[in-house]
Amino acid sequence: MSPDEVGFAAAHQIGKLRTRVRGCGRKSQETRYLISSADPQQLDARGILDTKRGYWAIEATLHYRLDDTLEEDKSRVRSPGAARILGMCRRLAVSFACAWLKEPKAKKKNCRLSTRDFQDHLKSNQLAAGFALVTAKEPAAWRTVPV
Repeated sequence: MSPDEVGFAAAHQIGKLRTRVRGCGRKSQETRYLISSADPQQLDARGILDTKRGYWAIEATLHYRLDDTLEEDKSRVRSPGAARILGMCRRLAVSFACAWLKEPKAKKKNCRLSTRDFQDHLKSNQLAAGFALVTAKEPAAWRTVPV
């Protein structure tokens, strides 16, 4: 088929990507179609897959944590300075959550912990871990708060 026939004038490649996702007792399958303006000599099938994975790595890590978990897009702050400070605080919270997530914990098979689990952990400890995080003299001291 020509690029005009598929409705994308600059298309050089069209690919079909099938994905299977398992986690926390759920299974799903999806089929996506990918269109690229790169010639096959410039970007082969592996290159297209790596590009797609790289995009989702960014989307699934920082964006998900900031927007879905910390609801950054729902913020009504309009002052540029205040928005910048709140953004830094959210990113700081994500950094602490990432450190907490790296530590081994008992969890269900095929189930990953998230930033929301970190928030729940702080809530379940009556924010003692959050207070220790803010007042700690050493960066690792906040992790020693009893559960």
